[in-house]
Amino acid sequence: MARSFAPIIGIPACTRALDGHPFNVVGEKYIAAAAYAARGLPLLIPSLPEPLAPEAVLDAIDALLVTGSPSNIHPARYQGEASRPGTQHDEQRDATTLPLIAAAIARGMPVFAICRGHQELNVTLGGTLFQHVHELPGRLDHRAPEGKPIPEQYGPAHKITVTPGGLLERLIGAPEAMVNSLHGQAIDRLAPSLKVEAVAPDGTIEAVSAPDAPGFLVSVQWHPEWRALENPVSMRLFDAFGAAARHYAERRKEEGGHVAA
Repeated sequence: MARSFAPIIGIPACTRALDGHPFNVVGEKYIAAAAYAARGLPLLIPSLPEPLAPEAVLDAIDALLVTGSPSNIHPARYQGEASRPGTQHDEQRDATTLPLIAAAIARGMPVFAICRGHQELNVTLGGTLFQHVHELPGRLDHRAPEGKPIPEQYGPAHKITVTPGGLLERLIGAPEAMVNSLHGQAIDRLAPSLKVEAVAPDGTIEAVSAPDAPGFLVSVQWHPEWRALENPVSMRLFDAFGAAARHYAERRKEEGGHVAA
């Protein structure tokens, strides 16, 4: 059977308990952005108690979209202090996404990471996280405003300053942009192979790239998937991600199903 012309964009799922049963879920906004903004075919990747082999998963997709989530990465993954009581974790997702990110980068597969995914990328490559960035001196409260309607929570929250001459500046075509902000954790020590592409007014790292990665890799702390078709910056990011995914898919076809990094 012939492959669809659309690149297959893999999206790792989060785990949830619904009525006492385990479920795998992905927010529709990410699926819609992958389908309509990146013009790909979304494929949900389960986060199972025994994770699927990363190489087998990557053999089936052309790009990896790593999403945000209400849960936080378990601090044992980056030798952080124990979480406070009540902190939501998703260790099945941790066990799925971190090896997938590493394997996708090694292959040269396009990777676009968002919010929790942004933090997962940093942890995967050896970085650490602030668990409560709003409690640090001089930092903003980057969490979503409580009690507000969802459109207001995802509304513009602060400006980002883009690194001159960097990948993000080339992609969005501007030295700054307004973004939303819905996170309590943030990058602390940047992984050695990553480069800062944008910062918030308080210095929080809002976007990174990996200059030595063999394929497309962009990671952002904000949520460009929210109403992506209405936001020019979001559309430039997803359009570039989708173009990289199509190029990777074409190379996979030419090289018989496997792309050499």
